Amino acid sequence: MPTALLNPVLDLLTLRGTVTAAEPITARMRRLRVEGDGLAGLDVRPGQQVRVLVGGLTLRTYSVWRHDPSGAVELCVLDHSEGGPGASWGRSVRVGDQVRLRRPEGTFTLRPEAAHHVFAGEETASVAFGAMLAALPEGARISGAVETASAADRLPLAHADRLDWLTRGGTSLPDAVRRLAPEPGGIAYVAGEARTVQAVRQVLVRDLGWDRRSVLTKPFWAPGKRGLE
Repeated sequence: MPTALLNPVLDLLTLRGTVTAAEPITARMRRLRVEGDGLAGLDVRPGQQVRVLVGGLTLRTYSVWRHDPSGAVELCVLDHSEGGPGASWGRSVRVGDQVRLRRPEGTFTLRPEAAHHVFAGEETASVAFGAMLAALPEGARISGAVETASAADRLPLAHADRLDWLTRGGTSLPDAVRRLAPEPGGIAYVAGEARTVQAVRQVLVRDLGWDRRSVLTKPFWAPGKRGLE
């Protein structure tokens, strides 16, 4: 169906915006700023995601890096080596391009009232972590481990000095969390590759005595799949 005929339907389901900035933020990520009247005043909780039309009717999900209530959202799009429509869109989108996206959604969000906050994940999780960490005050109790392919892939996160940074191929994320041994009683945010998320959750619950309800998980991807949403 021609796009012009779909526009009235898409206008009911999505918000429109224009890319006003597209620049590298790490070695393999681009920061995209999308602005539009429909993006003003959105209710965005730290850690939530938006679903973006990346070509035709293909949707890909991205965590919100920052939200400007005056009418903008910022995303950080990872360039996956295996390609796919999301990676292709992230590489090719330019300032001035029109973008359609769904409203922010998801329950993998910051629990600001927690006694302490533990973060465990890798590049695909670090965008959501960045939004959560930016919302925490300086005096918040924070710890965690973030794995990246190299130091050049590390996002500039608030409170970054309170996290253990891992380089892939060294200490595994589950082992790093086991070594960190965070005490139960807070909230743990665990995201990234599905099997690693499960392994970290097991360490927290089985080995360190965390209540399962205090471990929030978000499997963003699995090997051989383009994404889990």
